[in-house]
Amino acid sequence: MSEIDTDTHNQWLSPEAMELVRSQVPIVYVDAVPVRVDSTGCVTEVGLLLRQAADGSISRMVVSGRVLFGERIRDALVRHCEKDLGPLALPRIPTNPAPFTVVEYFPEPGRSGFHDPRHHAVSLAYVVPVDGECTPTQKALDLAWLTPDEVVSARVRAEMTGGQDRLVRLALGHVGQLP
Repeated sequence: MSEIDTDTHNQWLSPEAMELVRSQVPIVYVDAVPVRVDSTGCVTEVGLLLRQAADGSISRMVVSGRVLFGERIRDALVRHCEKDLGPLALPRIPTNPAPFTVVEYFPEPGRSGFHDPRHHAVSLAYVVPVDGECTPTQKALDLAWLTPDEVVSARVRAEMTGGQDRLVRLALGHVGQLP
């Protein structure tokens, strides 16, 4: 492994090294389905980003990203929520979060219902309530807050790729609010 170039300051692999690793090793990710809840804890809205997906399409998707070497899962969730939703999103993530499911993305479509043409990725998926002001940052073109009924509609599901629609339905089912 000494031949792989690693930036020791931010613990990211060089693009060439990342390509090599992606071709041989599953990558650990987190998926966060951002939600707003009412005073009783019921989901009132689900946040979906509009951005370029791994397959090159412009798609609606949840917050997602890699876990860095040596990074705690909670820290990865906070980092990706703040990166994608803005620094004032105020995600409520427990001290020791537990995923509601584990998702396997495969480069071959249809293998698991989740697809990422770049690699095999294993993602821990969470429902993350956010309390603050959300403003899409970096790669996101837009952020839409949709009711549970809207987010599972055929129109919105058609705007998602790679199994993101399935992930959102699993998240709503997990919190007992799948319409």
